[in-house]
Formats: sequence, structure tokens, C-alpha cells
Amino acid sequence: MSAQLLSGAPVAEAVGADVAERAVRLARRGVATTLAVVLVGDNPDSATYVLKKHEACARTGITSLDVRLGSSTTQAELEAEVRRLNADPGVHGIIVQSPLPSGLDFNAALLALAPSKDADGLHPESLGRLALGLPGALPATPAGISAMFEFHGIDVAGRHVAIVGRGPTLGRPLSLLLSAKRRGGNAIVTLLHSEAPAWERFTRQADIVVVGVGKPNILTPDAVRPGAVVVSAGITWQGKKLVPDVAPEVAEVASWVTPRLGGVGVTTVAMLLANTISLAERAAGAA
Repeated sequence: MSAQLLSGAPVAEAVGADVAERAVRLARRGVATTLAVVLVGDNPDSATYVLKKHEACARTGITSLDVRLGSSTTQAELEAEVRRLNADPGVHGIIVQSPLPSGLDFNAALLALAPSKDADGLHPESLGRLALGLPGALPATPAGISAMFEFHGIDVAGRHVAIVGRGPTLGRPLSLLLSAKRRGGNAIVTLLHSEAPAWERFTRQADIVVVGVGKPNILTPDAVRPGAVVVSAGITWQGKKLVPDVAPEVAEVASWVTPRLGGVGVTTVAMLLANTISLAERAAGAA
């Protein structure tokens, strides 16, 4: 079997076109949709991710603010900068790029963020609304994976989804999103972690497998049921090369598999922009 590519590129293009139309409508009302991206330190990988977000903003008519803080920035200074952006009515969405330099607390910075400007959908209030089935900003990576399934006609309802990785940015919110009684949901979800003994016995049973642990090629063909849909949501830099969590040989077993490039990463950025435009619309409606 040769798997079809579960590409994120057409999903990101469709989401971007919708965001661009909505940004034009807001501009006609005098609202310049604005996203502030806070980058602390000089991590080159983080700088690359931030650049891609700025480029995506430019393509969709969103103004992006490049907020750079030095490696010596203290926790108090970081949180003060976040609160300054909270108070700026011209800023509609804010993200703090992770990982932060050693000694800084990402969760504390997240708590300093106003939920009404949570473009990444990771604030506790946003996650709480997701858990309760209330409208709000969705975590960008899980929302992008869900959008990929819907775009490519992969119905998760009643199907067994095994998620390897229990982190707060991917595994946990994705389990909530896919199991919720909603369009694109109603799945039967098993949430795993890579330290669980023989976790592969669960992925072998699953119709859909999502892996996001940041361990190169951790999911091998023998851990996948023939015909399963496989999503690699974790990557590792090996020199200048990105290596996914899913081994390339899995494509010989799966029915669908994400590409090494142009998969979850581009949909994550697209959903970040979708959150930002929604936040701007909400702020404009409340004004």
C-alpha cells in the first residue's frame, strides 16, 4: 500500500483565503487586524517559526508586530511586556513563542496574557471553554489537525483515534476536540504517552494515529494497523534537517500519512491566523 499524502498546504490556503476576506471587511470598518509575536532570546529554530508566522500574516492582510526581547530578559520583564500588549487596543492577538530561554516560565507568561487576546488558544480559559464545549479560541495545532481531517474527507466519528503525546499544546486538547459532540468530533480517543509500556499495542488497534512527542521515527510500520490514517505532529531538528515522529516506511502501511514538510506545521499557522481574525472581530463587535 502506498499512502495518500494528508497535506496541510491546501487546508492552510483555504483558511488563509477566508482570513484575508474577513481582514478586508474589518479594514473597511477602520480595524487593522494585528497579531503581536513575542520572541525571547536568539534560538534560531524559534526565529524561523516566527518568520513563517509574519510571512503568513503578510499574505492574509494581518499586521504583525515583531516583539523581540533579549536573552537576559527576566520573568517580570516578560510578563510586563505581555501586559503592555494586553492594554494596547490596536493589538487583537498575542502569542509568546516557545520554548523560552532557560529560567523563564512559559506558563506564568501565558497566565499574564488576556484571554481575549489568546491567539494560540492555550490560555487556561480557552482550554476550559474547549472542555465545556463553549465557543472560543481553539489550540492552533489540534484545530489544524481537525481541519485537515475535514478537508480531506476523513470522518473521525465513531472511529478509534490513538494520540501519542499528552502535552497541553497537542495531545490533551486534541483528545477533547476529537471526542467532543460536534462536527469533526465524536471519535473514540485513547490518549497515550511514549513512556507507557508497550504503547504500540494501542496504536495497532487504531483507525487514526496522531504522534506528537518529538522523538524521531518513534512510530514504525509494525506499530500501525494496515490502512490507518497517520499524522506526525512532532519534529526534531537533526542538524539542518527536520525529522518527523513517524518513520517514512509507515507510508507503505497507512492509507493516509502527513508529508515531512507541509503537514501539521502549516495548518498550525493557519489556525493561529483564524484565531486572530476571530478575536479582532469580537473586539470590533464589542466596541
